[in-house]
Amino acid sequence: MKIRSNISALRKLAVAITAAGMLTACSAQVDRHGHVFTDVDLQQVQPGMSKDQVKLALGTPDTTATVGGDVYYYISSTRKTSPFREGKVVDRKVVVVYFDQSQTVSKLGNYGLKDGRVFNYISKKTPSHGRELTALQQIFGNIANRSEVISPQ
Repeated sequence: MKIRSNISALRKLAVAITAAGMLTACSAQVDRHGHVFTDVDLQQVQPGMSKDQVKLALGTPDTTATVGGDVYYYISSTRKTSPFREGKVVDRKVVVVYFDQSQTVSKLGNYGLKDGRVFNYISKKTPSHGRELTALQQIFGNIANRSEVISPQ
């Protein structure tokens, strides 16, 4: 009898472990990319600092701009991915350091999703504004457009 109760207890334990594993597999995954700053990091950047001082405090910028003055951009994003669903950006922060003509910090900008819409810069898809053709339509369409192939002269 004691053996049967031990086997029953082991079965219940196996079922509980399996159920816990299945629930864990269905949980969402949160990925953070780019620079992650604390308030202390951002408070270090003050007007009048040089570009080198900013790089020491925040690191190398993700991108820069020179139109209308030099600007450093530090970008971070948080993406939540659930099983069987495409991931969704749930937070994006862009820290912008503006420099004046003397190459010192003039102001600091801190932007998020509320300040603009999410734009996917790298989507691996090129939008086409024309009709999308299948491979066969493209092949036969090109043959039909070449009269010398159809009726050589």
